Amino acid sequence: MLKVGYIGLGLMGKSIARNILKAGFPLVVHNRSRAAVDELVAEGVSAAFSPREVAAQVDVVFTNLPDSPDVEQVVLGENGIIEGAHEGLIYVDNSTIKPAVARRIAEKLAAKGVLALDAPVSGGDIGARDGTLTIMVGGEASALEKVMPVFKAMGKTVTHVGGAGAGQVAKAANQIMVAAQMVAMGELLVFAKKAGVDPRKVVDAIKGGAAQCWTLDVKPPRLFAGNRQPGFKAHMQLKDLKIILETAKEYDIPVSGTEANASLFQQMIDLGMGELDNSAVVGVIEKLAGVEIV
Repeated sequence: MLKVGYIGLGLMGKSIARNILKAGFPLVVHNRSRAAVDELVAEGVSAAFSPREVAAQVDVVFTNLPDSPDVEQVVLGENGIIEGAHEGLIYVDNSTIKPAVARRIAEKLAAKGVLALDAPVSGGDIGARDGTLTIMVGGEASALEKVMPVFKAMGKTVTHVGGAGAGQVAKAANQIMVAAQMVAMGELLVFAKKAGVDPRKVVDAIKGGAAQCWTLDVKPPRLFAGNRQPGFKAHMQLKDLKIILETAKEYDIPVSGTEANASLFQQMIDLGMGELDNSAVVGVIEKLAGVEIV
């Protein structure tokens, strides 16, 4: 059985690590904040004090970190994974980062005999907790085959979309749709409310038609209950949108809708709402319209 390392025990990372442990894999973890590490140690994992230390003692090491610079530092920096690399090690990144950075990391690790997979995930805190994530993978098929048993402990859908960086391109495409759905949902709720119709009844009316989607099923009940606590934080949504805009510029791709959505999420951050759920973008639309949905 593979010995697994997991670095980055945030909102989703801790749940993913817990599911890997439940599946029976020996697990070594590392995190900047020790509280999350101590919590998992109490459940049976081993702790390491640097990425280098994790990499040196496992067969496959995962990262789940906020942004591209964090991943580069943990993988390529001092006491990083690359310093603990050994022949046959597989590196898997569950973070959402720039495709170009994923490719650069894969190239540098290949020189050390390490195969790299960029494998960002979608499904939010609920998917991470329940082990039902969607995982989009870029990199060598041979590495994916070896890691697949671990992926099956994390998610229900695993798709190999291409070479290094392809997983991050797929995740960026996913985030184009997610942000658009969050904004569209916010607009329809505010639209109904200000037009004098109960937004709850509007949601019930349209869920059975072409507008039906995960966002409309899951998010409105939380919002109607006054719950805007994060499953996926708004400032992370904006980070992902900035990755999309930068990559689109690199390839000369028109993304005017995403530009507009990024502007709304930027307004969220400017209003001090960045720690709320990405669905709380409805709050910006409420302010612009001068009405609250509840």
